[in-house]
Amino acid sequence: MLTDKEVKQLREDIVFNETLKDIPFVFHTTWGLFSPRNIDEGTLLLLKYLDISENDDCLDLGCGYGPLGLTMAKLAPNGKTTLVDKDFKAIEYSNNNAELNQIKNAEALLSNGFDQIRERKFDVVVSNIPAKVGNELLSLFLYDAYKQMKPGAKIYVVTITGLRKYIKRNFIEVFGNYKKLKQGSSYTVALAIKE
Repeated sequence: MLTDKEVKQLREDIVFNETLKDIPFVFHTTWGLFSPRNIDEGTLLLLKYLDISENDDCLDLGCGYGPLGLTMAKLAPNGKTTLVDKDFKAIEYSNNNAELNQIKNAEALLSNGFDQIRERKFDVVVSNIPAKVGNELLSLFLYDAYKQMKPGAKIYVVTITGLRKYIKRNFIEVFGNYKKLKQGSSYTVALAIKE
């Protein structure tokens, strides 16, 4: 049985420093959010292949505590970055991490996919897609992303490597193109462009 002190410690924020795309960050997270003690391998791999311009309007779909979205916001200081997640704690921590890292051009919103951000248009959409998201929800995400991407916009996803063929089929169906940027033993990074 845990002591009161141990329970209190479990409720405290997990705090760590990380450098992403040569930018130093401090992140606060908590138990229950994805990869709370460090940046996960899939996110790190996706960041290596992410190409962001300083004026890009970006979307982080399923943001967790914000490592992808906040990195994009720093890389696109003249754009606006929107982070969305269906978990209210993820939104709370993303907004807090934006403030901690003095990022003024990012906003995290509670949204199941695109349902709360229908009027916004994006140059770049990214997602570290959970393996268990389900085919139906993934299809909705991709069709909704297409509708809200500007012409020439890019969508980057990282998935477990076992989903790479599924992503390829769906990118070709929705966007008409697919490019595998990196396939590792665990994760694959893919790109599609709205032509």
